[in-house]
Amino acid sequence: MSVSDDKIPKWLEWAREIQQLAQTGLAFATNEYEKKRYTRLIEIVSEMLSAQTNLEYDSTFKALINHPGYATPKIDVRAAVIQDNKILLVQESSDKKWAMPGGWADVGDIPSEVAIRETYEESGYHVKPVKVIGVFDANRLGGHLELFHAFKIVFLCELIGGEPKTSDETVDVKFFPLNDLPPLSLNRTNQKHIDEIILHIKSENRKTFFD
Repeated sequence: MSVSDDKIPKWLEWAREIQQLAQTGLAFATNEYEKKRYTRLIEIVSEMLSAQTNLEYDSTFKALINHPGYATPKIDVRAAVIQDNKILLVQESSDKKWAMPGGWADVGDIPSEVAIRETYEESGYHVKPVKVIGVFDANRLGGHLELFHAFKIVFLCELIGGEPKTSDETVDVKFFPLNDLPPLSLNRTNQKHIDEIILHIKSENRKTFFD
């Protein structure tokens, strides 16, 4: 769930903070009175989002109320697959823009295995993670601010097999020169990620980037 804006609107910062407080409050609520109060806060956040964006109230409320437990960041894992100084990108079916293959980690996942699985599912290629390029604060990069806070882990990966194949989430698979990229799906892959990948390719001893 995201809202496009080059400058983060203050109302969205407030909405996200209220949602996080309400979610955590519901997780530790001990009586019906507390549950009703925190549920009302989620209703207010849903009203704010539906009023300020094209998101529908009912679907927004359902997404928020079904996000249980103590509020913590989500984890997005991406695979930087380099071959002949070109990077593997997939064209997203959602916005028709391009990104490194990857996606959300599930509970119980090992991060490197997410990179392997998501790359195969989205591109048809088998890869081997060899290095963590960086751990990024995903909410402070790109053209969107996600309501749910997220961290992004980018692995440098070695191509070991497979062939290009699309999926339900992707409509094309290609390698592109790092200095000549197509329009990027900025919530998934942006120029800061690419710049850091280039630096790691130039220097094998470069340390892992982190925010």
